[in-house]
Amino acid sequence: MQGDILLRIGSEEVIMETEEKPKEAEQLGEDGEKSEAETHTDAGNATTQDSSISNGDDADDKQETVDLKIIWNKNKYDLKIPVDSTGAKLKESIHSLTGLPPAMQKVMYKGLLPEDKTLREIKITNGAKIMVVGSTINDVLAVNTPKEVIQQEVKADENKKEPLCRQKQHRKVLDKGKPDDIMPAIKGAKERLPTVPLSGMFNKSGGKVRLTFKLEQDQLWLGTKERTEKVPMGSIKNVVSEPIEGHEDYHMMAFQLGPTEASQYWVYWVPAQFVDAIKDTILGKWQYF
Repeated sequence: MQGDILLRIGSEEVIMETEEKPKEAEQLGEDGEKSEAETHTDAGNATTQDSSISNGDDADDKQETVDLKIIWNKNKYDLKIPVDSTGAKLKESIHSLTGLPPAMQKVMYKGLLPEDKTLREIKITNGAKIMVVGSTINDVLAVNTPKEVIQQEVKADENKKEPLCRQKQHRKVLDKGKPDDIMPAIKGAKERLPTVPLSGMFNKSGGKVRLTFKLEQDQLWLGTKERTEKVPMGSIKNVVSEPIEGHEDYHMMAFQLGPTEASQYWVYWVPAQFVDAIKDTILGKWQYF
C-alpha cells in the first residue's frame, strides 16, 4: 500500500492513508523552473538595458588630454587633444582649426615637432604654446628652417610697405651721406665674410659702428666708440636688409635682438657683397628658434 502509514495504538494496528501529491510536486517543479527562467530573462533584460545606455564613448571620455595654444599667422587657437596623440594627429587637428593642410605645416615646440612621436613622449603639458608656420598655396613646398620662413614672410610684408630708406627715422641717418671711410661695395656680388671687422658704417644715432664676427665664440660684436656689445648669435631672432636707393651697392640692415621689432639694431651702409654671408652666419641654415 504505497502511501499508507501503519500505526500501532495499544494492541491495535491502524492503517492511515496519506494523500498523494505528485501533481503538486510537479507543479512546484514547473514553478521553480519558471522562476529560474524568469530570473535569467530579467538578468538578460538588465544586461540589454545596460548595453543600450552605453554609447561606446566612455573610453574616449576617460582619455587624458592636454590644452594647447596654437599660434599661426598672428592668430591664436585653443585646442584640447589626447596626450597620446601623435604629431601627425596634431597636424590634422590644426588643419581642422586653421584650414592649413598638414603638408603645408611646420609645427614647432622646442624645435621641429616629430610626427611619429606622441605628445606625451615629447613632454608637452597643459598650456603649451605650439608655433605653426604655414606656406601659402602659391609657395613652393620646401624644407626651410623656421628663421628662414620668418625672413621670407618679413620680406613679403616689406614689399607691401614704403621702402625703409624713405621712412623718416632712417632718412635722418642716410641724409648724412655715405661715410668716407666705408669699405668698398660690389653690387650683385656675393662674398664670404672678411677676416677683419666690417667698419665705417653708421648706427641709428648716426655714430660709427663696426661688426666683428667671433665665430669661435658664436658671437656678433657691435662696436662703437663708447663700447662693444657682445651678442650671442643664437639670441638674434631675425636679420632684415634693404638696398639704399641711389646706392644699391650698399644696404641698411637690422639685427632683431629681442622678441619684437622694437629691439632692432640698425646698421647703415653695409657692403652688398657681404649681406647674404652675414644672414647665413647669424641665422644658419638649420638653426631653430
